[in-house]
Amino acid sequence: MTSFAFVALGLILIRYFFELWLDGVNAAHVRKHADEVPEAFREIMDEATYQKSVQYTLAKARFGTVSDSYSTAVLCALLFSGLLASLFAQVVERTGQSAWGLAIALWAVILLMSLLSLPFSWWSQFRLEEQFGFNNSTQRTWWSDQVKGVALSFAIGVPLLALILWLVGASGDYWWLWAWGVVVVFQLLMSVLAPIFILPLFNKFTPLPEGSLKDRLKNLAERTGFINAGIQVMDGSKRSKHSNAFFTGLGKGRRIALFDTLVEQMSEQELEAVLAHEIGHYKLRHVPKMITWSFVTTLAGFWGLSLLEGQSWFTGAFDFGSEAGIAPAFLLFGLLAGTVTFWLSPLSSLWSRKFEYEADAFAADAVNTSEPMITALRKLNRENLSNLTPHPWYSGFHYDHPALLERESALKDWNPGDRAA
Repeated sequence: MTSFAFVALGLILIRYFFELWLDGVNAAHVRKHADEVPEAFREIMDEATYQKSVQYTLAKARFGTVSDSYSTAVLCALLFSGLLASLFAQVVERTGQSAWGLAIALWAVILLMSLLSLPFSWWSQFRLEEQFGFNNSTQRTWWSDQVKGVALSFAIGVPLLALILWLVGASGDYWWLWAWGVVVVFQLLMSVLAPIFILPLFNKFTPLPEGSLKDRLKNLAERTGFINAGIQVMDGSKRSKHSNAFFTGLGKGRRIALFDTLVEQMSEQELEAVLAHEIGHYKLRHVPKMITWSFVTTLAGFWGLSLLEGQSWFTGAFDFGSEAGIAPAFLLFGLLAGTVTFWLSPLSSLWSRKFEYEADAFAADAVNTSEPMITALRKLNRENLSNLTPHPWYSGFHYDHPALLERESALKDWNPGDRAA
């Protein structure tokens, strides 16, 4: 192994053992509070539901430890044994070294690697989620989703990869700027097209029926100046009993999507508060800020990749030759980047949490009281069996939303006009 290979292995293992430690301290923290419902949560959960949430959290932690151990072992085995380089070379022999051929080879290798983790995805859905009453998916639906996902990744991912690889050879030293521009345009285009052509392949979206709830939500949108193309209900219960709400599209084409499970679980006033929270993200310009940041990090990634292009110490450390050009660097960069960016996740989480507090305050202002948002958050946490007592270190790395008690405390301190400008 080369010096860089040892460094890469060390970074992978340091992250793995740190995450193992995080899982351990979080599980210990949960067990510490497991004997009875903490006083702060006695209005939220009864004893039986709280114990179920504890067991769900611990079961996910155990599953996560096994899954992370497996994926880390597979990654190390493929990278440092030369198997990944050998596999890629064999695929390239069949696809050729044109931009299209290399793009197909990259897609095929990534697909094969993802298939290695497929049993864990299946177990999570049909054993772990089933055990705690969340799974509503059938085998047919689940496998259909996997096939559709693979087909879409080929139809969309391969042309995009081919274009980027072609730009490497066609646009000189600044190919990374052109590639970044292509990705930016692609992401914006997908924001418009995905709700129309892709999401309906997986879920059914129906207009919210006429009635008091629709009138209330339409009045909220008008009151807050939120222009949208309509309110839809998504059949999330087809796969899971978990609940959520989100927006799709950009500009005037934005659509409000509510999980049918959310509509069933909450009162009209609570649904209004949840929607006001989501509107708050748009009105306070959180979404463009996050999109802009993603564009900045993507640019930094392409620039970093341009520095690694053709560096034999990088690709050679994992037994890749130079005959396939930049494609191995793309593959290795994608596999290793998360090992570095993981350590920045607390910073992004802090930023995201700030936005959540601001959107909560916006929601309270929009409905003139914080109470519906508080009760909505309580229901979301109770129905989803959320971890109510996460360890601070664990939540710092893994939670992009504040814990329930933190959000509720901020909402109880809310006063009219507190929202961010």
